[in-house]
Amino acid sequence: MSSGAAPRLLTLQRHLGSREGGSMEHVSSPLTTHVLDTASGLPARGLCLCLSRLEDQGQQWTELRKSCTDLDGRCPRLLMPGQMKAGTYKLSFNTGDYWKKRGQESFYPYVEVVFTITNETQKFHVPLLLSPWSYTTYRGS
Repeated sequence: MSSGAAPRLLTLQRHLGSREGGSMEHVSSPLTTHVLDTASGLPARGLCLCLSRLEDQGQQWTELRKSCTDLDGRCPRLLMPGQMKAGTYKLSFNTGDYWKKRGQESFYPYVEVVFTITNETQKFHVPLLLSPWSYTTYRGS
Protein backbone atom coordinates (compact mmCIF):
# COMPACT_ATOMS: atom_id res chain seq x y z
CA MET A 1 0.00 0.00 0.00
CA SER A 2 1.39 3.41 -0.93
CA SER A 3 2.28 5.83 1.87
CA GLY A 4 -0.59 8.15 0.81
CA ALA A 5 -3.15 5.34 0.73
CA ALA A 6 -2.84 4.32 4.40
CA PRO A 7 -4.08 7.64 5.88
CA ARG A 8 -6.94 7.74 3.34
CA LEU A 9 -7.92 4.18 4.26
CA LEU A 10 -7.95 5.03 7.98
CA THR A 11 -10.05 8.14 7.33
CA LEU A 12 -12.51 6.11 5.25
CA GLN A 13 -12.73 3.38 7.90
CA ARG A 14 -13.44 5.96 10.61
CA HIS A 15 -16.07 7.60 8.42
CA LEU A 16 -17.78 4.28 7.75
CA GLY A 17 -17.56 3.23 11.38
CA SER A 18 -15.11 0.40 10.93
CA ARG A 19 -13.50 -0.82 14.12
CA GLU A 20 -10.54 -1.95 12.04
CA GLY A 21 -9.44 1.69 11.82
CA GLY A 22 -7.68 1.20 15.12
CA SER A 23 -8.53 4.42 16.93
CA MET A 24 -12.32 4.22 16.82
CA GLU A 25 -14.15 2.74 19.75
CA HIS A 26 -17.49 1.02 19.19
CA VAL A 27 -20.18 3.27 20.63
CA SER A 28 -23.70 1.95 21.04
CA SER A 29 -26.25 4.45 19.73
CA PRO A 30 -29.77 4.63 21.16
CA LEU A 31 -31.09 5.17 17.58
CA THR A 32 -30.08 3.19 14.49
CA THR A 33 -31.41 2.44 11.03
CA HIS A 34 -30.81 -0.24 8.42
CA VAL A 35 -31.93 -0.02 4.78
CA LEU A 36 -32.33 -3.07 2.55
CA ASP A 37 -32.73 -2.75 -1.21
CA THR A 38 -35.34 -5.45 -1.76
CA ALA A 39 -35.04 -5.15 -5.55
CA SER A 40 -31.46 -6.43 -5.41
CA GLY A 41 -31.66 -8.32 -2.12
CA LEU A 42 -28.65 -6.34 -0.86
CA PRO A 43 -28.02 -3.59 1.69
CA ALA A 44 -28.74 -0.09 0.36
CA ARG A 45 -25.20 1.32 0.39
CA GLY A 46 -24.65 5.07 0.23
CA LEU A 47 -28.27 6.12 0.74
CA CYS A 48 -28.18 9.59 2.27
CA LEU A 49 -30.53 10.56 5.07
CA CYS A 50 -31.28 13.28 7.56
CA LEU A 51 -32.44 12.96 11.18
CA SER A 52 -34.58 15.81 12.57
CA ARG A 53 -36.52 16.48 15.78
CA LEU A 54 -39.78 18.41 16.00
CA GLU A 55 -39.40 21.34 18.36
CA ASP A 56 -42.45 22.40 20.39
CA GLN A 57 -41.94 26.08 19.76
CA GLY A 58 -43.29 26.88 16.31
CA GLN A 59 -43.57 23.22 15.31
CA GLN A 60 -40.28 23.49 13.39
CA TRP A 61 -38.06 20.56 12.47
CA THR A 62 -34.49 20.90 13.76
CA GLU A 63 -31.87 18.98 11.80
CA LEU A 64 -29.75 16.84 14.12
CA ARG A 65 -27.59 14.85 11.72
CA LYS A 66 -26.99 14.10 8.06
CA SER A 67 -25.42 10.81 7.13
CA CYS A 68 -25.29 8.04 4.54
CA THR A 69 -25.66 4.31 4.99
CA ASP A 70 -22.48 2.25 5.19
CA LEU A 71 -21.52 -0.82 3.16
CA ASP A 72 -24.00 -2.91 5.18
CA GLY A 73 -26.87 -0.42 4.63
CA ARG A 74 -26.65 0.76 8.23
CA CYS A 75 -26.34 4.13 9.86
CA PRO A 76 -25.48 3.03 13.37
CA ARG A 77 -24.60 6.30 15.13
CA LEU A 78 -27.51 8.63 14.43
CA LEU A 79 -27.53 9.82 18.04
CA MET A 80 -24.87 9.38 20.65
CA PRO A 81 -25.72 8.20 24.17
CA GLY A 82 -27.20 11.11 26.10
CA GLN A 83 -28.38 13.00 22.99
CA MET A 84 -31.80 11.39 22.79
CA LYS A 85 -34.74 13.04 24.50
CA ALA A 86 -38.46 12.36 24.39
CA GLY A 87 -40.16 13.82 21.35
CA THR A 88 -41.09 13.39 17.71
CA TYR A 89 -38.34 12.55 15.24
CA LYS A 90 -38.12 12.20 11.47
CA LEU A 91 -35.76 10.19 9.29
CA SER A 92 -35.76 11.55 5.72
CA PHE A 93 -34.22 9.11 3.23
CA ASN A 94 -33.12 10.53 -0.15
CA THR A 95 -34.37 7.56 -2.18
CA GLY A 96 -34.62 9.42 -5.49
CA ASP A 97 -30.87 10.05 -5.64
CA TYR A 98 -30.17 6.50 -4.48
CA TRP A 99 -32.12 5.00 -7.40
CA LYS A 100 -30.85 7.59 -9.90
CA LYS A 101 -27.23 6.62 -9.09
CA ARG A 102 -28.17 3.05 -10.00
CA GLY A 103 -29.82 4.05 -13.28
CA GLN A 104 -33.20 2.99 -11.93
CA GLU A 105 -36.48 4.87 -12.33
CA SER A 106 -38.43 5.12 -9.07
CA PHE A 107 -41.74 6.40 -7.73
CA TYR A 108 -40.78 7.90 -4.36
CA PRO A 109 -38.15 10.70 -4.48
CA TYR A 110 -37.78 10.50 -0.70
CA VAL A 111 -39.19 8.54 2.22
CA GLU A 112 -39.95 10.22 5.53
CA VAL A 113 -40.45 8.10 8.61
CA VAL A 114 -41.87 10.07 11.54
CA PHE A 115 -41.86 8.42 14.97
CA THR A 116 -42.25 9.30 18.63
CA ILE A 117 -39.82 8.49 21.42
CA THR A 118 -41.36 8.52 24.89
CA ASN A 119 -38.68 6.67 26.84
CA GLU A 120 -35.21 8.05 26.19
CA THR A 121 -33.55 5.14 28.01
CA GLN A 122 -34.68 2.61 25.39
CA LYS A 123 -32.94 1.77 22.13
CA PHE A 124 -34.77 2.38 18.86
CA HIS A 125 -34.13 0.76 15.48
CA VAL A 126 -35.91 2.01 12.35
CA PRO A 127 -35.47 -0.43 9.44
CA LEU A 128 -36.47 0.49 5.89
CA LEU A 129 -37.20 -2.10 3.19
CA LEU A 130 -36.94 -0.31 -0.13
CA SER A 131 -37.73 -0.95 -3.79
CA PRO A 132 -38.14 1.53 -6.65
CA TRP A 133 -41.94 1.25 -6.33
CA SER A 134 -42.59 0.67 -2.62
CA TYR A 135 -41.22 0.84 0.90
CA THR A 136 -42.00 -0.67 4.29
CA THR A 137 -40.82 0.28 7.75
CA TYR A 138 -41.44 -0.90 11.28
CA ARG A 139 -40.02 -0.52 14.77
CA GLY A 140 -37.17 -2.94 14.91
CA SER A 141 -35.19 -4.27 17.82
